[in-house]
Amino acid sequence: MKTFTAIIEKDSDTNLYVGYIPGFPGAHSQGETLDELQENLREVIEMLLEDDDLVIETEFIGTQQIVIR
Repeated sequence: MKTFTAIIEKDSDTNLYVGYIPGFPGAHSQGETLDELQENLREVIEMLLEDDDLVIETEFIGTQQIVIR
């Protein structure tokens, strides 16, 4: 079992949820609901993992909040 962290945003123009896996080329998708997005991302990741030449470029560490005063 492998676990991946997705970055998720909501597009205000389309109202779609958009997600991607940092450092994982091609691992991005969208969906009308968070559940649909998760399933779409799962399908994309499974497909990409079938590629024997796959190279994941980075490791997700976390997020930070930056305060501007």
